[in-house]
Amino acid sequence: MPESDDLSEGRPEMPPPQLDDAASKAAAAARMRDQTKWVDLQVQQSMQRGDFDNLPGAGKPIKNLDRDHDPDWWVKQLVEREQIVVLPPSVQLRKDDAELDDLIDRETTEDGARRIVEEFNERVIAARYGAPEGPPLITMPRDLEATLAAWRERRATRLEAARADVRRKETRRKRWWRR
Repeated sequence: MPESDDLSEGRPEMPPPQLDDAASKAAAAARMRDQTKWVDLQVQQSMQRGDFDNLPGAGKPIKNLDRDHDPDWWVKQLVEREQIVVLPPSVQLRKDDAELDDLIDRETTEDGARRIVEEFNERVIAARYGAPEGPPLITMPRDLEATLAAWRERRATRLEAARADVRRKETRRKRWWRR
């Protein structure tokens, strides 16, 4: 096979058209005008069809217009809206461990409290056996029975305080002529 065989054999070699600088700038400006007109036309047609009706936030002021420009505003809003955790797993587990008692105190049944502690323990164990990310993991799994016993004591204390409050309010309501 001769070396002169290439894909352009048999075709005349045509140099690309060269536009002078003014012509190329004029062509670019014309494309931008046409594109702007096309975009405006698409927006107007969408408005006439009602594509923008009933969107969330319609008729409401735009949030955070008074704040300074923050280049990461969209990331911060995404993290807030989606409740994305940006902490390393070991730090998140420490935070969850600190908030665990408050979380199980909101449960009204022992089964619900047991489920929360078991899920926490599963996450700690999974983090212990997984590849370490971030700071070292110092959080230990909770003793299920000890945690539930403490939950029962706190719950009994809260119930007794609520009952005492009800009794105090009932005795306060009685007037001297009703005794």
